[in-house]
Amino acid sequence: MKVLKFGGTSVGTVDSIKQVIGIIESNLANGERIAVVFSAMGGVTNRLIEIGKMAASGNNDYIEFLKVVEERHFAVVRGMIHVKNQSSTFAAVRGLFNELSDILRGVSWIRELSERTLDLIMSFGERLSTLVIAEILKSKGILAEFCDARQIIHTNATYGMGDVDFDITNQQILEYFAKTSSLQCVTGFIASTKEGITTTLGRGGSDYTASIIGAALDAEVIEIWTDVDGMMTADPRKVTNAFTIPSISYAEAMELSHFGAKVIYPPSLQPAFAKNITLKVLNTFNTDFEGTYVQKAADKKDYAITGISSIDEIALVNIQGSGMIGVAGISGRLFTALSNNDISVILISQASSEHSICFSIDPKNAIKASTVLEKEFSQEIALGHIDGISIEKNLSIIAIVGEGMKKSTGVSGKLFSVLGKNGINIVATAQGSSELNISVVISKSDLSKALNSIHGVFFQSETRSLNLFIVGVGLIGGTLLEQIKNQTAYLREEKLLNLNIAGLSNTKKMLLDADGISSESWKERVNDEGVKTSLPAFVQRMIELNLPNSVFVDCTSDKDIVQYYNMLLDASISVVTPNKVANSGSYAEYIALQRTALKRGVKFLYETNVGAGLPIINTIQGLMSSGDKFLKIEAILSGTLSYIFNSFGPGIRFVDVVKEAKAKGFTEPDPRDDLSGADVARKILILAREVGVPLEASEVKITPLLPDNCQSAPTVDAFFNELIISDDYFARMQQDAEAKGEKLRYIATLENGKAVVELRTVNALHPFYTLSGSDNIVSFTTERYKDRPLVIKGPGAGAEVTASGVFADIMSISSYLG
Repeated sequence: MKVLKFGGTSVGTVDSIKQVIGIIESNLANGERIAVVFSAMGGVTNRLIEIGKMAASGNNDYIEFLKVVEERHFAVVRGMIHVKNQSSTFAAVRGLFNELSDILRGVSWIRELSERTLDLIMSFGERLSTLVIAEILKSKGILAEFCDARQIIHTNATYGMGDVDFDITNQQILEYFAKTSSLQCVTGFIASTKEGITTTLGRGGSDYTASIIGAALDAEVIEIWTDVDGMMTADPRKVTNAFTIPSISYAEAMELSHFGAKVIYPPSLQPAFAKNITLKVLNTFNTDFEGTYVQKAADKKDYAITGISSIDEIALVNIQGSGMIGVAGISGRLFTALSNNDISVILISQASSEHSICFSIDPKNAIKASTVLEKEFSQEIALGHIDGISIEKNLSIIAIVGEGMKKSTGVSGKLFSVLGKNGINIVATAQGSSELNISVVISKSDLSKALNSIHGVFFQSETRSLNLFIVGVGLIGGTLLEQIKNQTAYLREEKLLNLNIAGLSNTKKMLLDADGISSESWKERVNDEGVKTSLPAFVQRMIELNLPNSVFVDCTSDKDIVQYYNMLLDASISVVTPNKVANSGSYAEYIALQRTALKRGVKFLYETNVGAGLPIINTIQGLMSSGDKFLKIEAILSGTLSYIFNSFGPGIRFVDVVKEAKAKGFTEPDPRDDLSGADVARKILILAREVGVPLEASEVKITPLLPDNCQSAPTVDAFFNELIISDDYFARMQQDAEAKGEKLRYIATLENGKAVVELRTVNALHPFYTLSGSDNIVSFTTERYKDRPLVIKGPGAGAEVTASGVFADIMSISSYLG
């Protein structure tokens, strides 16, 4: 024997009912003996409640609303039953609506809607849907029979949530089913008292009906047919990477449902659980999918947790005071007072000092709870033993659930860590001694972000996401996007990582889309859908989106953009940039950014500030973290100047080398921007700060490379003329170096707390002697690398290597957050 229950979405339309009929026919064709329980059509129960309240308030618009509900059922009859067979069904449906109209008319006359009358009004939802589907089945030649559950399920007179009398109910069910071989189409949710007064079974009432019947008949399985592929690891409307849980225990299902999972309502399935009947949660619209098995003991899982559930909106009530410490009975009085006033508590957290107790409740009960507790503890409040009752709203609860948590260490640490790394503050927390559930209370505005972050960490075999907001999509930014496009498949397949481009901006247009901007068609989308660029608006929208694992990527050299870095870090958004402005500004601003990133548990990465893609800053940070001490740094940090002095030699004019460098795109439009040494000075300043030397930009000494006449030339053309005039000056420098067997190198040095940028000569023993092309090179002399310095050499400029360095920083953040 199988019991099938179909929820409101499964019986809501002609198309969905066709799916239901197909499932029933398939079972019958396989020789299964089944009973079928139906909910009201989707949304009808809520509409009936609304209609009842309108009638009670004297609002005659309820009549039109009722006609809409009636027409919805008639539309199903017309769509599913041949015209020549419709009349009897129309008559039966119209009869029920006539009865309902009479009841509502009485409600409107007396201006009163009692719980008993509301139960009767709500019962029409299931009675109508079940009647219609039974008639459809009969029209298809299936021996089906409408079963009004009020005949077989009996409760006490508690309206809204009747208590089932199982002795009478089980006997009635057994007797009823023993007398018939027809397919029974049973109304869910409704029952009656022994006097025949209609009652309802409360939340999950149709599940409860299926459970009661299944338990009474010792069914082998109860199938709950809904509109999702079983129970999910999280709400798929909030977590796009959520997936179906193949197997779950009764206890896990109970915990998940308590904290908001709405696919099933396990408390109502207790009769079936008591008889160890397997429950299957299946999708009416995806019948080939196996769904979720709910059993006494679930199969072993690959993850420490089974699922994540949440309650979108709760209020947190806190009662505290020094007079509570060591005083017996405070908790008893508190929760008794709440219980006596029908206020349900969702979560409880108490400090071990007994100084405070906080608990979460439905926000609609917040004022009532405050009034009740102020009255209960009025004497203690008056004496100052209790400070008062405080209520905090706009909060949510997230619960991670799983029996595997008992056998896994570090689950709590992982939960709190991922929330901290995403800047999500925990207001309260609770964990049961069974280790089946860890619950946290957070701000409602952080709910989606928290759910996605937690899911990504605990279900790492599923792809996790990093949300990128990229400003500056010119040479470096465009190259970065091309690299991301080329690596997308690899990252998803091998690293289980999705780089979601959530925002792009150039100097003219910007586009933000939390669902992602394809790296294939980003140019077209920015051009077609983008709005006029406003950096403040871009930053504000990024913060408002509050996406998990967000990274701001600044691929510009804009001096103004850095003013937003601290705001972004403070909003728990990591920052990656090749832009040197922030780190070469005032030392106070540099330190402020480092401290904000550390405080918020996010990353501020700028490897490409010095040496493009070369691992210079990472190496410094690694050595510093491991306790090494820097004695000296020597570096050639300009690809332009490296190329110039690697090319300048006997018989070659300096002006010709500079012109060649400019022609190859190595220099700025005005080569003096490179030859001034200012950029090299910014880079050695950044390295100085990284090793703990608190220098300001003004303290970096730059020995001028150019004579005054070249530096002060009014135009670029005039500058080149002055280089020709000064050819002897440069030739003499080269000849002097040649005479000593040395080479000219433009070197930045940090030693004894002082930074100097100057043109020097080096001999064949120096690591910089053999440098070629436009490569950068850095030599670190430390306590550990004293006799033989640590040398890093390679391309220090260019869009490809700079973009790859930015990409590497992004990947570093993915590892940190993952």
